[in-house]
Amino acid sequence: RSTLFPYTTLFRSGRRKMTLSIIVAVANGSVIGKDNSLIWHLSDDLKRFKRITEGHTVIMGRKTYMSLPFRPLKNRRNIVISTSLADIDGAEVAHSVEEAVALCRTEDEVFIIGGASVYEQTIGIADKIYLTRVLKDFEGDTFFPEIQDSRWQSVEKSEILFDEKEKTEFYYETLVRKQN
Repeated sequence: RSTLFPYTTLFRSGRRKMTLSIIVAVANGSVIGKDNSLIWHLSDDLKRFKRITEGHTVIMGRKTYMSLPFRPLKNRRNIVISTSLADIDGAEVAHSVEEAVALCRTEDEVFIIGGASVYEQTIGIADKIYLTRVLKDFEGDTFFPEIQDSRWQSVEKSEILFDEKEKTEFYYETLVRKQN
């Protein structure tokens, strides 16, 4: 991605301390949402999201921010990428992915939490993916970009779990970018 080239060079040069992580729940067919909201409600997954991201910075697009039931997310630094909003109470506004990531250079780990456009722009520079695989078909209009197996290594995978409320199986997997 040409727009990320300067940041990719900086990130891969070893001068970056920060781990850029994506955290996402993906159903069959790479579906992540519909009508600007989550399609499923997996209580265990939401608790995991909170546990992993608390105390860290979360970066998200404007639509993802607006879809949150409680804004901003508590106990996290919230950065919202928006070209139309100048100020958001309780959150910082960045006008691009590059600007958002640059604001976090000194942090240990920063989380990309959506939406599809932000995932698409960051999957090429991310170091880690915290993935929840929802093993069910859902009709959606928002999709996660393809995870190229040749670029990622699974370092942790849970057993298959079952959510009684959603009547669906799911599992957690942590992927890290393979070193070239």
